[in-house]
Amino acid sequence: MPVMRPLRPRATIADVARQAGVSTATVSRVLNGLGPVAPATASAVWAAVAELSYAPHAAARSLARGRSNILSLLLPQIGSAYFTPLVRGVEGAAREAGFDLLVLTSARAGQRGVSLRQRIAELNSDGILVFAHSLDHADLEHLHRLHMPMVLLLQPAPDGLAIPCVNLRNRRGARAMTEHLIEVHGYRRIAFLRGPEGNSDSAWREMGYREALAAHGIAFDEGLVATGGFEQAQARASVEAWLQAGVRPEAIFAGDDDSAYGAMQAVQHAGLRVPQDIAVVGFDGLDFTQYLSPPLTTVRAPIEEAGRRGAELLIEVIRSGHAAEQVLLPTELVVRQSCGCGLQKTLQ
Repeated sequence: MPVMRPLRPRATIADVARQAGVSTATVSRVLNGLGPVAPATASAVWAAVAELSYAPHAAARSLARGRSNILSLLLPQIGSAYFTPLVRGVEGAAREAGFDLLVLTSARAGQRGVSLRQRIAELNSDGILVFAHSLDHADLEHLHRLHMPMVLLLQPAPDGLAIPCVNLRNRRGARAMTEHLIEVHGYRRIAFLRGPEGNSDSAWREMGYREALAAHGIAFDEGLVATGGFEQAQARASVEAWLQAGVRPEAIFAGDDDSAYGAMQAVQHAGLRVPQDIAVVGFDGLDFTQYLSPPLTTVRAPIEEAGRRGAELLIEVIRSGHAAEQVLLPTELVVRQSCGCGLQKTLQ
């Protein structure tokens, strides 16, 4: 495992000027394309910029103290209910520590002809929290080389990059859910809806599902696994395809609550009952799941706490230059009626 190294100070315009052997005013003219500059001088400035991994920093330009007291949170998009508690946790920890929060999405941050990595490097913020699938490996590596204070949320650090991260005990939670379906209800044909391709949460959850099957002598059946994509519509389409093909699981374990909702819709639209004909369970414990009919059995993930812990780690990195490499948060089984629990009492 790589050792977390102290952050080196961000290169300044004075460092670039010293390296290139010119004045800071000349560096500014080159970077901003202002005024006539000899080609040889411009080449020297750009060579120094590349060698020092220099990126203009709005806070350094506008604040003499060199800090903006702003944290940035990068998300892939903001349409999911999942992000509400996450942002609430980040904002709460930031506010308590005297920081403001800037939220942006990777889709919009890279617009207007500016690369995503360049847009982030120029942000007027002291550090950034990066949610899973918001940046690719190359962009993470680039920002890490710039020594930008950074914490990853719900994704592991890429190999060789000592970036602090906050993750969930996904495998343990998924195994507990699958064992509940097997041991309490006696289900053996349990289907699983995967998340998006390459998503680490989905991979760990599927691992827990498979481990529980193996521990109870149930052979893994690839025909009972499909992609739900952590999306309601995609999950509904996958379950509809199963049912139309005559595939009839006893229970469906959806990789997240959005896909569980889509699975319930598909089952009920086919004229079947949840859970009497097919049980449906999810993962994440989002607020809306308690209001579904029937209420959804799920694994509660401490999403708000993940946001809070991520912000606390980032502030620690900003202030001290280092932080714990990884925080793992526990999950909890939330048993409601969609798995079959409490059904007889309800019917009476």
